[in-house]
Amino acid sequence: MEKRPAAINLIWLFMILLATVVASYNGRMRQLVDASFESAKSSVNLAIGLIGIMALWLGLMKVAEAGGLMCLIARAIRPVMRRLFPDVPAEHPAMSAMIMNMAANALGLGNAATPMGIKAMMELDRLNPNKGEATDAMCLFLAINTSSVTILPLGVIGVRAAAGAAEPASILVPSLIATICSTTVALIASKAFAGFSNHKIIPSKIISNDNNDAEQDSETLKSEEKQAHEELHRPGWVGRWAVILIVLAFAGGAVFRLITGTYWQDLGREILSYWLVPLIMCSLLLFGYLRGVKVYEAAAEGAKEGFQVAVKIIPFLVMILVAIGMFRASGAFDLMVSALQPLTSVIGMPADALPMAFMRPLSGSGAFGIMSETVNHAPDSFSSFLVSTMQGSTETTFYVLAVYFGAVGVVRTRYAVAAALLADITGILMSLVMCHIMF
Repeated sequence: MEKRPAAINLIWLFMILLATVVASYNGRMRQLVDASFESAKSSVNLAIGLIGIMALWLGLMKVAEAGGLMCLIARAIRPVMRRLFPDVPAEHPAMSAMIMNMAANALGLGNAATPMGIKAMMELDRLNPNKGEATDAMCLFLAINTSSVTILPLGVIGVRAAAGAAEPASILVPSLIATICSTTVALIASKAFAGFSNHKIIPSKIISNDNNDAEQDSETLKSEEKQAHEELHRPGWVGRWAVILIVLAFAGGAVFRLITGTYWQDLGREILSYWLVPLIMCSLLLFGYLRGVKVYEAAAEGAKEGFQVAVKIIPFLVMILVAIGMFRASGAFDLMVSALQPLTSVIGMPADALPMAFMRPLSGSGAFGIMSETVNHAPDSFSSFLVSTMQGSTETTFYVLAVYFGAVGVVRTRYAVAAALLADITGILMSLVMCHIMF
């Protein structure tokens, strides 16, 4: 049976074709051409810029993995993850990588979440017998990632505070509720699409009809864990006391900042915006050190993957960002917003918030720019409150799709796009509902 092309193929094709047709009518062919070249260049620059971030965080992940943190986390929430991802072994590195990605997204740590998500996709791809085609686990993970529950949208809160909003953190509750709803829809949609799928991808290393093979795989895994444990050399009492003193010194610094902080609001924003990332970094490194991991060597080994992944991402990133750039430059995006404005006004969507609703799944930087402009113009308006909530409760679907699937060479995405877009729509609509209730 001939396989149908993935939805991303048609979306990408018609974005470019429609952009070209619209540009031919409104005289924006020059802008269209400029946007295509500029988007191609900026996408490569973006991928290159990710190298350092990915090398750093994949290195930290390697330290945590070598110390056994992945297995500890996976065992702690094994019942939930087993139900969500029945095709992935409970103690497989993919489980813990997905958990850490979700945790980073929940805390609003986008830069940290991306490398962890890529790590998860790489581990999931190792279980994939049909390379280049997304498994059910990959589709579900992508849908959860694009709709993941956000507890602390730090970047948005920072923009609102800088613009002088009376209550910068007032979007926390509506963003949280909106993402809970969108994540619920993502889970239901992914499971439903998987159930209606014409074929099942069953990783051969997980399900085997031969019990002897299964036992052999289990013994191999235990042997590898034992060998890794034997290679660990835990620090002596001097090293342990040094760690204790460092932790106490850090706690003292936190107390000192609390005592000497002039403005509690500014201090709280500082803690949320700047303390979490180094705290997570140091926690992972100290965990690895106390478990006997050679932290520098392990981090350097993990960092090598960052360079390799960045190169694999570039082609996918170029194609999707060029299509988005041409679509915006041609005026097709503005026409789409204008055409749908009568419909959205019925549900209470302000006209100045409509571009944000359509831009968010397409371009993270574009959506962030729209949000910043709206907030700076009127920080305490309903539109400002709404676009801030949208920014904090939805994700850049096509960017995530291009980066995560591109990192493992997946070109047949199956139902991943549909499930992610349904989650996006839910997040936007629930943001609107919650803002009307709470503003």
